[in-house]
Amino acid sequence: MPNASSTPDAAPASPRAATLHDVARSAGVSLITASRALGNPDLVSEKTIAKVRQAVEATGYIPNLLAGGLKSRRSMTVAALVPAISVAQFLPTVQTLTETLAAAGYQLILGQSGYDHAREEALVNTLASRRPDGIVFAGLVHSPKAREQLRRLGTPVVEIWDLSERPVDMMVGFSHLKVGAAVAGYFLAKGWQQVGIATGDDQRASVRREGFLSVIGREVPTVVVPAPSSLALGRRALGELLQKSPGVRAIYCSSDQLAQGVLTEAAVRGLRVPQDLAVCGFGDADFAAHMAPSLTTVQVDGPAIGRQAAELLLARCRGETPAQPVIDVGFCIVERESTGGA
Repeated sequence: MPNASSTPDAAPASPRAATLHDVARSAGVSLITASRALGNPDLVSEKTIAKVRQAVEATGYIPNLLAGGLKSRRSMTVAALVPAISVAQFLPTVQTLTETLAAAGYQLILGQSGYDHAREEALVNTLASRRPDGIVFAGLVHSPKAREQLRRLGTPVVEIWDLSERPVDMMVGFSHLKVGAAVAGYFLAKGWQQVGIATGDDQRASVRREGFLSVIGREVPTVVVPAPSSLALGRRALGELLQKSPGVRAIYCSSDQLAQGVLTEAAVRGLRVPQDLAVCGFGDADFAAHMAPSLTTVQVDGPAIGRQAAELLLARCRGETPAQPVIDVGFCIVERESTGGA
């Protein structure tokens, strides 16, 4: 039993983080040579670079990017905000954005902005305090105050997955209005008159619905569910649509996740797809082509959006002015079994 008068053991000392001095000592080079090998390798030989890198591995040295950023006025980070991390259609864009930036030495900080435009101003203030070298918004920046804050900040900004005549700075996306119109034209070409819409309540989905109705030329049975979409919400949406319009023949869904739920509920109810009910989604998620039946959807080149957004930011970080600051990547309808395709 321990002596009540004894003093507690001293806490073990935390291991000391390796420094650049440790790397230089391990590599057998001067401090300035080690610094150049890591930060400006063009100034030293390949043999020296190899020795310094081996020393970094041996010592476990982690460069202090903050210290380097204070000198260069660069943080070597880019902030990206998506409405919801669970939205599958954004994932290929985020992956390519991350890879393209990483190849240039930048790290991506990913945040979730939600679908509340009122949060934009607070988010912009938070980002401004972190001083990223670039900011990517999935969607448009709607708040006038947030737009003004970003302009004052002077940080390169790319809005993606949308188009506007008034970008904050740069933009890579496509017209959601044209997407809705194209799907409606596709439905009409199939001869479907009893059509319905299952849509999220976010702004981009609302614009696609507007485009759809403008071509159909009338209101159609619609179920609006809260964003982000899910399989469960898609099942619920079909049930509500069938209550509103039992004879509905074709449904346009604002996302592939909703369409997946609609197809699931259709199977539970014994509806044949596409004989009894045709379904079209949006986004061409990775599961769309592998469902049974496979899902007709609107395909957008998400990886191209991520790559081009990164290239625009990197050009601005190099002090260059992009020749094309607004890029329209377009879209296409991929016909599969859910609407009678192969």
